[in-house]
Amino acid sequence: MKELIAYCGLDCEKCEAFAATKNNDDALRKKVASLWSELNGVSITPEMINCDGCRAAGRKTPFCESLCPIRQCALEKAVSFCGGCAEKASCEKLRLITANSAEARENLDMEL
Repeated sequence: MKELIAYCGLDCEKCEAFAATKNNDDALRKKVASLWSELNGVSITPEMINCDGCRAAGRKTPFCESLCPIRQCALEKAVSFCGGCAEKASCEKLRLITANSAEARENLDMEL
């Protein structure tokens, strides 16, 4: 489902926070919260792990909702997807994702 491709090109269906939400899996929420807390040096609780997808209506994790610089930029520019942004090729924010994800780079070339 194209709606579940995030602004940055990542596939929300492959995100463990999305899977935990979709399956109401508290054990997975706990695992994701622990991992993300360790990776980011902040306290993330299992209750924060609820996300229906970056561009989809509904719940978001606190990071995705208000801290993700890519999502915030897309919302400010009122673009439906970073793949359609004129600044895609030179965007430093987007490069944080695309430098490590061939799938995101490919998804950004799709028409949504």
